[in-house]
Amino acid sequence: MKLSEFIVNDIKPLNSNSKISDLQHLFNQLTYSHIPIQDDNKIYLGSFSENDAHCFESDKTVNDYKYAIENFFVRDSTLWLDVLEAFAVNSTNIMPVLNHQNMYLGYYELKEVISLFKESPFFSEPGGILVIEKGINDYSFSEISQIVESNNGKLLGAFISKMKPDLVQVTLKIGNTGLNETIQTFRRYSYNIVSGHEEDSYLESLKERSDYLNKYLNI
Repeated sequence: MKLSEFIVNDIKPLNSNSKISDLQHLFNQLTYSHIPIQDDNKIYLGSFSENDAHCFESDKTVNDYKYAIENFFVRDSTLWLDVLEAFAVNSTNIMPVLNHQNMYLGYYELKEVISLFKESPFFSEPGGILVIEKGINDYSFSEISQIVESNNGKLLGAFISKMKPDLVQVTLKIGNTGLNETIQTFRRYSYNIVSGHEEDSYLESLKERSDYLNKYLNI
């Protein structure tokens, strides 16, 4: 299914000559974080946030606070992962959609785009979640894929979940196999295991031996 099929246009952009009170009233009726704004020529100018609308004087117009308009949007051809990123970067739950002629087509709702993410194999296929980390100059996705596949695993998805100046953290979804052997291979390749959603028998074995040693020393 194309993402463009999720474009909603039941809310028309507010005119820039509209009063702030009109904007405030609209926000009181809706649950959106922003409202699209257009000029007299129906050219999209950007979006006005709810937080700003309730801070400004209600008898003034949107044009009086034109500096507060946030100019974010996506194209109708933008891939859904890039659309999801645009939502996150702009801290919004509504994303205006323009075509390549810059005509306003409508908007995406955050919950609808997230629903597509939930339908991806990363979430829908059975498997284990593994979070690994390594030096930012030492890791590679080709190596990660090779390690997973060398243990008869199927890499269902991978993304960078945290990045520091010297360290990168990668979250993996692995199918077709248990995680224990894969975890040991990652360790041999100097990856640190942050977490695994299956029992890590190596750590359990170390813990059991440590407990046994403590009991022996206490005799």
